[in-house]
Amino acid sequence: MLKAYAKECFQFSDDFLRLILPASEQLTPQDTPQVEELLKIMVGQHSRQELQELLALTDRENFRLNYLQPAINNGYVVLTIPDKPTSKNQKYYLTEKGKQYLNSL
Repeated sequence: MLKAYAKECFQFSDDFLRLILPASEQLTPQDTPQVEELLKIMVGQHSRQELQELLALTDRENFRLNYLQPAINNGYVVLTIPDKPTSKNQKYYLTEKGKQYLNSL
């Protein structure tokens, strides 16, 4: 850890160590292969179940944590009913940012 971060990231006191990690300047630090897979299959609006089926994924939690949530957090995917994220009628679609990201691949 000491090799990966500069001295300025570490603050020592009598009772604790504080580590301040620098913000990344990369445009897409969280864009994992999973997010790319999800974006590539999104044409129009899809329910969570439809997206999982298109990706041949059975584990709902894995899909949510590794595919859907990072895509939403990065602004690539949005909800059709944002004020009711757990609605049974919820669907997801690509944003302009998501479309631009796909075009850059």
